Amino acid sequence: MPDSKPSVLKIARESGREEARAPLDLGERVRELRKARDWTLEQAAQKAGLARSTLSKIENGQMSPTFDAVRKLATGLDISIPQLFTAPKSDKVLARRAITRSGEGRGLITPTYEHEILASDLSHKQMMPYRATVRARSIDEFDGWVRHDGEEFLYVLTGVVEFYSEFYEPVELRRGDSAYYDASMGHNVISRSQDDAVILWVTSIPQ
Repeated sequence: MPDSKPSVLKIARESGREEARAPLDLGERVRELRKARDWTLEQAAQKAGLARSTLSKIENGQMSPTFDAVRKLATGLDISIPQLFTAPKSDKVLARRAITRSGEGRGLITPTYEHEILASDLSHKQMMPYRATVRARSIDEFDGWVRHDGEEFLYVLTGVVEFYSEFYEPVELRRGDSAYYDASMGHNVISRSQDDAVILWVTSIPQ
């Protein structure tokens, strides 16, 4: 009976490595990830549930890891298996970070929403995160569809909302529910709660 587990080579191919560049050295990649976390060989082996000697042989290219070992490595390093086989496209690290304390985001109030822009001190972001208090109770309160470039992710923090989109029937979303959609498609959100609902929005910013 053929082995049903995917081979390490197949995983590497499916992770997008079949590009016109030198193949990735898995041992070197594991070593880089370990050192980036400031872990000793012993610490990394413990986190991955592997013998120290096994991890050493993998890093030095002395053995090809089994699928089970690959899975343990990814779990121990807290990354996905494709990430293990995909090195960063650039060595440049921007090291950008922004902390926004609760209630300290930049406010933007509209007739239908009260937005709190998060990470507003960072410029040239690739996504725009913000909390929105949904004041609207009827689709008639909007002056047509909201639409813009990029993609958008919506996550309901409190309350119940009704999500309207141009080519779909309205759908009710409750706390913990989410939606991901093309933001160039017309969309609007209203609150169905007694109190204003609160949602988290993350909008991609086309470069």
